[in-house]
Amino acid sequence: MTAAIDAKPAFSVRLANWVLGIKPLFKFAKQRARKMMIQRAETIGVPWMAESQQLQARDWTADFAAVNNPDLQYPTYYLKPFHAYEEGNLGWLPATEVEVAAYSVHARIWQESGSSGDPHLRQSYHKVLQQELPIAPRDIVDLGCSVGMSTFALQETFPGSKITGVDLSPHFLAVARYRTELRQAGKGNGLQLKGEHPSAEAAPTWVHAASEQTGLPAGSYDLVSACLMFHELPQSASIEIFHEARRLLKPGGYLTIMDMNPRSAVFVKMPPYVMTLLKSTEPYLDEYFSMDIAAEIEAAGFTRPTMIENSPRHRTIIAQVK
Repeated sequence: MTAAIDAKPAFSVRLANWVLGIKPLFKFAKQRARKMMIQRAETIGVPWMAESQQLQARDWTADFAAVNNPDLQYPTYYLKPFHAYEEGNLGWLPATEVEVAAYSVHARIWQESGSSGDPHLRQSYHKVLQQELPIAPRDIVDLGCSVGMSTFALQETFPGSKITGVDLSPHFLAVARYRTELRQAGKGNGLQLKGEHPSAEAAPTWVHAASEQTGLPAGSYDLVSACLMFHELPQSASIEIFHEARRLLKPGGYLTIMDMNPRSAVFVKMPPYVMTLLKSTEPYLDEYFSMDIAAEIEAAGFTRPTMIENSPRHRTIIAQVK
């Protein structure tokens, strides 16, 4: 079990907050963080510029219309800038750079992991699920599915399962839909899976909705998974999502989360400069780091969660419906 985190933020966090309170420094930190990610990607053989430009040149009209819910009211927290993008997650630039950014960010989780860091991270999460869940889930919801990377990885882990991906960004979901078409045609789905043969798995269902109010049927799923989502949320939204997950799950179903581990040595000892760059792209990181996530999950109607480190920076959280 992971211990409760300290109430007082580490020095590096406090210093980062002070720096980011100065607008010119905040702008510089965001620009610097983005530049570093692009340079790292290109260095490890991930073609950030070529891949994103190819996607940006595509006509997304049909894909966007197929997934977009025009009546959706976006939560206020979602309209803030994220990941150095002024438009946050509601735009084509972030949507076409999600995958290459993930490969860049996760390249240094393990020493010399390079471009294999991202798939290794996802595999480490799914390995824990395979070891800890008593039976393979058949009906799965992937909350905060983004462009489908976590969704496709879940399909590979639990073949034959029926998966629904939920996300607030119609731009991300449009890319996920396009990736699905490629995958079904045996053309891969981006960097994650190059592909040689058509996927034998059924196409996921993509739902444009908030994870705290999905609109999906109650008591219908074996597993609700959230991969790298909660560090991007204010605590109030996280708590609502725990309750929504409880509503969605069948009796005995499981909520599983893979995200940053605030108690990991990497974050505890992170230099102030690096922490500043990280926080410049993650507006709710303090709220995530200070939340007693185990207590909040239990209060939403789950058993006390089990927490297992699955990388030097990340933890897997598993809780069953009471």
